[in-house]
Amino acid sequence: MFYYIIALFVILLDQVTKWFIVKNMELGESIKVIENFLYITSHRNRGAAWGILQGQMWFFYVITIIVVIGLVVYIQKAAKGKLLLGVSLGFMLGGAIGNFIDRVYRKEVVDFINTYIFGYDFPIFNIADSALVIGVGLLMIDMIREEREAKRKAYGENGTHHQ
Repeated sequence: MFYYIIALFVILLDQVTKWFIVKNMELGESIKVIENFLYITSHRNRGAAWGILQGQMWFFYVITIIVVIGLVVYIQKAAKGKLLLGVSLGFMLGGAIGNFIDRVYRKEVVDFINTYIFGYDFPIFNIADSALVIGVGLLMIDMIREEREAKRKAYGENGTHHQ
């Protein structure tokens, strides 16, 4: 249940921030937060990350439904007793649903976090995108940790193989 609460928190934060941007900023308007680093910029995206697959909504509907079902099944079957895995899946679930809501109701995704990293104008993104990246990062950490634990159990602390 805790993992679904994380997903719900991500969805609510994502949708509230997008609503605020849509209601209070003109498309293309930008507000400086930290000069040459962070801006809030009202932007719309009809595609995926970095604007790829523009206008392919049917594709995103199908893929997102499959991903959401897969995440829920994985949470139910694999995340019990595995906090980091469950948290990572909760972040991914919330992020996937957050952008799915935009695609269904707005036919585009509202993006607004605009960063310049070492002078590079990174593509504008949103809370759902951030949650997906955080979830994938936590999943990678969990996988590395699980692999190390499996090796430790197989070879022991002194490096010899145990049967």
